[in-house]
Amino acid sequence: MVFRFIIASVLLLTYCAIRRVPLPKLRDVPLFAISGGVGVFLYMWAFNTGAATVESGISSFIISSAPVFTLIMSIVFLKEKANAAIWIGVIISFVGIGIIAAATITDLQLGTGVWLLLGAAICASLFNVIQKRITLNYTPMQATAYSIAFGTLVMCIFLPDLFRELPTAPASANIVMVYLGVFPAAIAYFLWGYALAKAEKTIYVTSFSYLSPFLASIMAFVWLGETISPIALVGGVVVIGGMVITNALRRNKATHS
Repeated sequence: MVFRFIIASVLLLTYCAIRRVPLPKLRDVPLFAISGGVGVFLYMWAFNTGAATVESGISSFIISSAPVFTLIMSIVFLKEKANAAIWIGVIISFVGIGIIAAATITDLQLGTGVWLLLGAAICASLFNVIQKRITLNYTPMQATAYSIAFGTLVMCIFLPDLFRELPTAPASANIVMVYLGVFPAAIAYFLWGYALAKAEKTIYVTSFSYLSPFLASIMAFVWLGETISPIALVGGVVVIGGMVITNALRRNKATHS
């Protein structure tokens, strides 16, 4: 985990140095520190630890509750307004995630892993809200680079494990870590921050995370030859339907403007 985000931090901070991207103002440093600590360190730790002991279907279902928490937090902390269409769309998509999860769950036990994953979902939601707040005054690159840098700094508590494991790790594993640091970490976090900065409401972005379990099933079918159950396909259709409803009002406004 720490190796992946060291790579992401070096990549993003190098870009910022080359392009002379301004540092955060001193009064905003705590906000960036909380963003990185919660959205990078705590989220990744809780997710990885929890997912190690919980079935993939349950993990997907719990993590996909993040848009619901994000919607509530954005109303409370960002004063965003949510009409009936948004609430209905979010709930329908969440039901779709439940249908997909039901296709893969074989044993549901409320152990420590489940609570860790729930904590990870809450951390992701809080991160979304903080990032939206940061992008009101900073660019998506600043919001991403400096948040990840602070999160990586906290992750350095795991450096002894990295130093112990790195010399014996196969080259293929290190290549995978470099890939994860560049694409799912640095680039993905930046694109997410960019989308949050441009969106009128936070939920318009976070609702798309409902697609992750469905797309994962599709990719597993194409690349790994895994079977997609009819129940999972139905759940995917329900997810997409909920997303359409969530974003319908926004499109209508754009059409009439």
